[in-house]
Amino acid sequence: MSAGTSEVRGAAADFAHDEPPEQRRILTVLVLAQLLSGAGLAAGITVGALLGEEMLGSTGLAGVPSALFTAGAALGAVGVGRLCRRWGRRPGLAVGYATGAVGSLGVVAAAALDNVPLLFLSLLVYGAGTATNLLARYAGVDVAAPARRGRAAGMVLFATTLGAVVGPTLVTVTGEVAHDWGIPRLAGPFLLAVGAFAAATVILGVFLRPDPLRLARERAAGAAPPPAPGEEESAPAGRGHARGVATGTAVMILSQLAMIAIMTMTPVHMRAHGHDTQAAGLVIALHVGAMFLPSPLTGYLVDRLGRARVALAAGVTLLAAGLLAALAPPHSTAALAVALVVLGLGWNLGFVSGTAIVTDSVPLATRASTQGLVDVGISLAGATGGMASGLVVAHGGFPVLAAGGGVLALAILPVVALMSRPSRPLGESHKRPPGDPGRSHRM
Repeated sequence: MSAGTSEVRGAAADFAHDEPPEQRRILTVLVLAQLLSGAGLAAGITVGALLGEEMLGSTGLAGVPSALFTAGAALGAVGVGRLCRRWGRRPGLAVGYATGAVGSLGVVAAAALDNVPLLFLSLLVYGAGTATNLLARYAGVDVAAPARRGRAAGMVLFATTLGAVVGPTLVTVTGEVAHDWGIPRLAGPFLLAVGAFAAATVILGVFLRPDPLRLARERAAGAAPPPAPGEEESAPAGRGHARGVATGTAVMILSQLAMIAIMTMTPVHMRAHGHDTQAAGLVIALHVGAMFLPSPLTGYLVDRLGRARVALAAGVTLLAAGLLAALAPPHSTAALAVALVVLGLGWNLGFVSGTAIVTDSVPLATRASTQGLVDVGISLAGATGGMASGLVVAHGGFPVLAAGGGVLALAILPVVALMSRPSRPLGESHKRPPGDPGRSHRM
């Protein structure tokens, strides 16, 4: 793991070489925290459905844990977003990770006691840690130049790779540790999550200085003259705010919904066809790697080619992933792994492009709270996908779920096409040069 950590830190250093010193420090600290918190994020992804199936005794209810911790992520996104808006990114993110550690410990206790109500409550609390892991990407873009926001968000997501990929591969090892302690094996990854989230809490709480959101506000206050009366209300950027936020949110929600639905039931589908937990963990590890590993390249493409083009590519890629998963022979680990890798890549394209679209569109004064509300929608989409996935598989089978998720993600195309049309405010359409589609079209 130390070699992998050095590689990720080296990539972060190369990326940040041309950044101001404050941004280099911010990215470095975020990378270190994400390296650890990724392992906490992976716990629920890898064994959440299996633990639910085991404790609830029903495949149809196996999606309940995923729905609960993603619903908890929605609540966590609201709380962390508000804390960040009022106090800054450092205390907000630190509190979020600390809450995730408490929830992880509760899941372990619930498994040991075979207590389903405690499991449900703990999964909700655990969700705050998973929400914080994704909210951290916004901290990376607070003081980034607009032309480098995609790459900054991509670097923070990329840093999640090591923990998120290593975590699922340790299912057997952590399971044996849990068994030695008299705890069910499937609770093992949550033991790892306790330590991972706690360590991320310390790193962010101690070292995330200067606070990126506070620094961005200070710079904006010092550089911008006070607006004239009524200026903010009549500015074209203000009119485009809602549309930009809606576009980015829709892209991320559709990506999350399709990804969570298919991913959640893949381990259950595999175990039903004779695969062991280690094989399922390997497939999920490859999937999670594809979710985060391409982030720097995706960020570069977002900045270079435009937000909308990458978002459109996300819809097509997620459709391909759903069809591959639906057609994959259920006894073939390799075929399912390929489908899940493509699924992770599609999610990555949608998430990085959607993040950049939202950040471009939201005013600095309300950035943290708006971003938190955006992630509420994303979390609720994940909760819906997780809850519905078990029911769909129980009544229609995994191929129906996979194909349906891919087709649903294709809705990204009309959403982006409609919402990215250039606005032409009354009295201003004559000011745009012929052939210039406007900034909002390119995103």
